[in-house]
Amino acid sequence: MTAHQQTEHQQPHHESVHHIGSLFTYALIFGALLIGTGLTVWAAFQNIEVGGISLNAPIALIIATVKATLVVLYFMHVKDSSRLTKITVISGVFWLGILLTLTMTDFLTRAWH
Repeated sequence: MTAHQQTEHQQPHHESVHHIGSLFTYALIFGALLIGTGLTVWAAFQNIEVGGISLNAPIALIIATVKATLVVLYFMHVKDSSRLTKITVISGVFWLGILLTLTMTDFLTRAWH
């Protein structure tokens, strides 16, 4: 093994860069999460219907999705992570969507008497 190969082999495969957001950003995201929690509680006590269809569950899921996205992007530092981390998170959400879709198709196609 040559000296160049030995030096190249001993170097780490990637440089780990840790980006830490500002305290103001964390406070802003925390405030947004508190507002989202307040909206969730408020929506839970409302009877939101359009055309006889209750929209409480879809509204709660939208609020929960926004809050989860904020947590993943800022508190789990995915926003400033490598492409591989972002692809891993996106693929996990994609597979979760597939599992939920298949579960709902099974649930909605059953005859309930």
